[in-house]
Amino acid sequence: MSDAVVDDIMAVLPPLLNALEALGFFTRHLHPPVFASVMNAIGTPDEALQAAHAAIGDWPEQFTGLRERLDRACNEALAAFAGIREVERGNGELVAVFRALRHVPRAQEALYPLSTQFPPVSSFFLNAANRKSDDLLARLDAGAGEHTGIFHDHNEPGSRGGFSVYVPEYYSPERAMPLVMALHGGSGNGRGFLWSWLRDARSFGAILVAPTAAGPTWALMGDDTDTPNLMRILETVRSRWTIDASRLLLTGMSDGGTFCYVTGLDGSSPFTHLAPVSATFHPLMAEMADAARLQRLPIFITHGKLDWMFPVQTARQTQAALSAAGADVTYREIDDLSHTYPCEINADLVGWLNGG
Repeated sequence: MSDAVVDDIMAVLPPLLNALEALGFFTRHLHPPVFASVMNAIGTPDEALQAAHAAIGDWPEQFTGLRERLDRACNEALAAFAGIREVERGNGELVAVFRALRHVPRAQEALYPLSTQFPPVSSFFLNAANRKSDDLLARLDAGAGEHTGIFHDHNEPGSRGGFSVYVPEYYSPERAMPLVMALHGGSGNGRGFLWSWLRDARSFGAILVAPTAAGPTWALMGDDTDTPNLMRILETVRSRWTIDASRLLLTGMSDGGTFCYVTGLDGSSPFTHLAPVSATFHPLMAEMADAARLQRLPIFITHGKLDWMFPVQTARQTQAALSAAGADVTYREIDDLSHTYPCEINADLVGWLNGG
């Protein structure tokens, strides 16, 4: 690789990773009443990224693919900031912020293949506590093989009913891995939600499956078209990779968390653990659920005190109802969490799934 190309990459990677970390902080702490203070907390990393990206020179033709990925990662990160800044200037409502944040997983998707070539990128895609693990970084050095890495099955942007999978690069078919199936929130998609969990699946060794609902959101009313599709996806994954049947976690955010209850409390569900996040629940669901299924079923409920969509009292009532019905409920209430996904819980969920 030419010195000029290396110099450009080394100049743009730090501001790009800083910008993505800032966007992650913003996404986690987004709460309408404190929007201005969160914006103040993240500062202006987009300015440094804009300058570094603009300064990249022309590259030899053999680096076209690398350049396209780097450009796309930078452009998607900057597009996310541009959308947020518009709202900050008073042009647009909260929905425009959520629309802007759709660019963040696209930036991560473009950047991830560079993790095998550039150690700072590989470290970025790890849980923060594991970024200095020489053993883990060494196991990841080999990069993705034919059966490892990220795969998309009929899960292009705008499509419904498909799924995305991440299989850790150090996966071996001789050793069964736990499976995490993570369900996106309303109007979301699995291809984007994959990135809410990838760092932790990569760090702790779990096969991650992120399906996309068959309809605009999960089948919370009317005919349940999603449960059969999730079972199809699960069987497809189990036919390709060695999965530990005693460690099957179904988790999800918002509507995805609510659908964890809808499908996961069914007596025929194969999932061994349920972990709904920022979800709603009707007490009748506990009464209608399979009584034998509920007995000692591990359920980990996470909810934010600041949740403006599903008030925290709902989660407290859910914990009481499911515990009374015989489930083994772990309940976590996060003081500064609004209606957003708290990635910091993933490591604890994996530990809980593994019996810790």
